Amino acid sequence: MTDFATLRRHMVDGQVRPADVTDIRILTAMLEIPRERFVPEKSQALAYLDQDLGLSAAGAATRRLMKPMVLSKLIQALSLESTDRVLIVGAATGYSAAVIGRIAAEVVALEQDAALAQIAKSALAGTANVQVVSGTLVQGYAAAAPYDAILVEGAVEELPGSFCTQLKEGGLLACVEGTSPASSAMLYCRSGAELGGRRIFDAAASLLPGFAKAQVFAF
Repeated sequence: MTDFATLRRHMVDGQVRPADVTDIRILTAMLEIPRERFVPEKSQALAYLDQDLGLSAAGAATRRLMKPMVLSKLIQALSLESTDRVLIVGAATGYSAAVIGRIAAEVVALEQDAALAQIAKSALAGTANVQVVSGTLVQGYAAAAPYDAILVEGAVEELPGSFCTQLKEGGLLACVEGTSPASSAMLYCRSGAELGGRRIFDAAASLLPGFAKAQVFAF
């Protein structure tokens, strides 16, 4: 029988802490939340490995949970307050929503894949401050805007302009931008009608559907 509690501690002590994640709220959440509940049953023994975890058994062959190190550093970069309202774009099966739900006041977990959203709803049942909603990822979720922070759980080649309008003034957005090997974790801040961004660390993630850069044809 797999000892998931020991695997969680190994994940935090071997992957998350060494990556300079010092926010005790994140460390505690990742020690306590059973990540194996958010992955296909056949992959539960792999839930704590230092890698992106495929969710093909859930009906979304190209979707993955971010590796724990990348996810934890992105969450830490958002500098969340206990009063914050947070949008997660591409929440998949809801693991990131469970973690952020331990920190922020309210979490809106947006997912467009129906199978993944259903798993998230089941896994997050009883988590009163997390709402799983369905919709197209690139559109965000304007119905509950504005947000103090947005986490994009996956890679993007281009950020939609609508994300800026869904952030409060001074709000932060964290994502992985670009595709491997030319990709980085980025932190954006809203200032007026603009998002100003800076690179925060090396990272790679699976490209979210709809976030590929539009092709430009030259004649």
